[in-house]
Amino acid sequence: MILEMKVPSPGESITEVEIAEWLVEDGDYVEKDQAIAEVDSDKATLELPAEASGTITLKAEEGDAVEVGAVVCLIDTSAEPKAEASTTYKGGDEGGNEKGVEKELAKEQKETKDTGEKAPNPSEKTYASGTPSPAAKKVLAEKGVNANTVTGTGKDGRITKEDAVNAVPSMGTPTGGNRGTSRSKMSMLRRKVAERLVEAKNTTAMLTTFNEVNMTPIFELRKQYKEDFKAKHGVSLGFMSFFSLAVVRALKMYPAVNSMIDGKEMLSYDFVDISIAVSGPKGLMVPVIRNAENLSFRGIESEVKRLAIRAREGEITVDEMTGGTFTITNGGVFGSMLSTPIINPPQSGILGMHNIIQRPIAVDGKVEIHPMMYVALSYDHRIIDGKESVGFLVAVKEALENPEELLMDNNVKKALEM
Repeated sequence: MILEMKVPSPGESITEVEIAEWLVEDGDYVEKDQAIAEVDSDKATLELPAEASGTITLKAEEGDAVEVGAVVCLIDTSAEPKAEASTTYKGGDEGGNEKGVEKELAKEQKETKDTGEKAPNPSEKTYASGTPSPAAKKVLAEKGVNANTVTGTGKDGRITKEDAVNAVPSMGTPTGGNRGTSRSKMSMLRRKVAERLVEAKNTTAMLTTFNEVNMTPIFELRKQYKEDFKAKHGVSLGFMSFFSLAVVRALKMYPAVNSMIDGKEMLSYDFVDISIAVSGPKGLMVPVIRNAENLSFRGIESEVKRLAIRAREGEITVDEMTGGTFTITNGGVFGSMLSTPIINPPQSGILGMHNIIQRPIAVDGKVEIHPMMYVALSYDHRIIDGKESVGFLVAVKEALENPEELLMDNNVKKALEM
């Protein structure tokens, strides 16, 4: 029986995917539920499992864009697993085929010894010195380089593709350095991210306002409670829970930042779904923490850990990245001191966190050294005024510099559920 495998729908509104990589080869025997391919949508990369066991016939190439529901491969379910060929003679009455093979090999070796020549290998091609391989010939033609000017490093002096790529046309001043280039196709996810970033720049009136936060109070709380917190809840007491709850508080004070434009109307939300930018193996992903206003420190840290692991292992679903009313991105983990984050459309605001550096600051007329972080809010000026944007960022700063009062209601142990 021939089973047609079709592209399943990875999520609502997605009509097309791209074959990112085949994990099997044409003619291979596959087991049911074995991952046979990775497919890219404009939101995530997903694995395609075999629907049955059998011999597979591929109907699409890597890089092909295929519609949801299209046939990408056939599986012959009547086929049996291929037996492993034995190449070692074990003696006895078994392995008669091996004896025949050994006789042929002995005969061939004897003939080779008699003539003093190496036995020919029909799978090997012979190239004269200075002759380019087909791939190298194409590269040289594109670069306008004469093969006679290239020294081959391949077998018997053959010009390899790498030799052709590194060949420098005889013009200008020779430098003697490597001038090779490489070209690779962008994944559908990466192309979609690029489109959305350009869209955000071109369709929003984006501005960015900055401030700085003294992280000393949070450092002291984490130093005192992080071990007990992790022992009780199984997750670390990180910075993201403080920032998320500070954002929730600020969004309640400035609801315009928790809004977005829908045609000629402004759509405001009475809940807070925080998108968190995560760097995954396939590029930037933005999973969403739902109803962050109802979560505790433990709840947010647990959700951040769960989503981050799923994103980095390529298991994140489209639904987990859909929606979001506000975004937090942390460039500080990569060492960024300051940046202007780009809005995640159709949202109207994004908060950028940065690295923490010990810096001297003035405290009550005296110079003290404290762990400081620059924060940035990029916002859509079409619906968020300067007063609201600055007020929002100041509210975030106030909550982070006075977390016990503004985020924990002066009861640290209860807030951390200790």
